[in-house]
Amino acid sequence: MTENPGIASVADLLAHAHAMESEAHERYLDLAEQLELHRNVEVATLFRKLAQIEQLHVRKILDRVGALELPHLSPWEYRWLDDEAPEAASIGEAHYMMTPHHALSLALRAEQRALDFYSSVLEGGGNSSVQELARELAVEEREHVELVKTWLAKYPEPGADWAEDPDPPVYQE
Repeated sequence: MTENPGIASVADLLAHAHAMESEAHERYLDLAEQLELHRNVEVATLFRKLAQIEQLHVRKILDRVGALELPHLSPWEYRWLDDEAPEAASIGEAHYMMTPHHALSLALRAEQRALDFYSSVLEGGGNSSVQELARELAVEEREHVELVKTWLAKYPEPGADWAEDPDPPVYQE
């Protein structure tokens, strides 16, 4: 699978989970705003829906935190498997003419990266409390992966010409 991120405590794992869900929420809002600017209302609405779902996940993580004090981690102290929080949809893959199929494909890859992160924590061994929480979070992410796959099945992949724009935007320098 992937490398072990070295999460040693429940508080540390919850801090990572909170950051992951918060970043996903913010990224979907950013994508929604970008698509609204280009009047791609259908996909912007879908990104707003995904942002709402991620906000619910943030609240669920905070409920789990309860009275536990989470460590403050600087951006460079997070032990993600890549350069950024795993569940943040890749902004570089967005396109102003993307379809719901594309948006859900982005979401699916993000959910899969989140699942991979928790799976790597599980594979890393360590204390039983961390393992139990990582297992619970992995199960939730697996459910999210399946949910997005179900939604994705409702939107056929667009043809190869989906990005052809007879009147593309003009960028001013």
